[in-house]
Amino acid sequence: MTNPVTKDRRHFEDLRIGEVIDLGHTKVSKEMIITFAREFDPFPFHLDEAAAKASLLGGLASSGWQTGALSLRMLVDSFLGKVASAGGLGFTDLKWKNPVMVGDTIGGTVTIAELRRSGSHPQWGIVTLDFDIRNQKDQPVLTMRLANLVEAREPGVAA
Repeated sequence: MTNPVTKDRRHFEDLRIGEVIDLGHTKVSKEMIITFAREFDPFPFHLDEAAAKASLLGGLASSGWQTGALSLRMLVDSFLGKVASAGGLGFTDLKWKNPVMVGDTIGGTVTIAELRRSGSHPQWGIVTLDFDIRNQKDQPVLTMRLANLVEAREPGVAA
């Protein structure tokens, strides 16, 4: 039975291993960094310019968790918002490669690395996505692997 909420979205059967999704870009401002850090990651190198300048980072830097949150937002805007996604199942291999500094523009791609049908719930498929997030200098800032649950159009058909 087709779900009326997701009928016009891409389903598990529509996805292909190796598909590359362009996430677009977002510019990270001082205000964004400080606002996020105040609430979620209040280390001095995310909040105070003098302390940040004296730190290993050498300037005000985004929290790695903020970089992850911005990456997820770009993923939803460019891909998951068009897919019959039921939510994330978790991530592995998260690496913050370089700090994201005030004024940096980050963006990148995700690649569909794996597709598998749930063994116990055949109405669901699991898509595994590899993130490659970079700054405007083409330096990597974040990599990770994310698993997401996606509705199958044909629950009884093996993938």
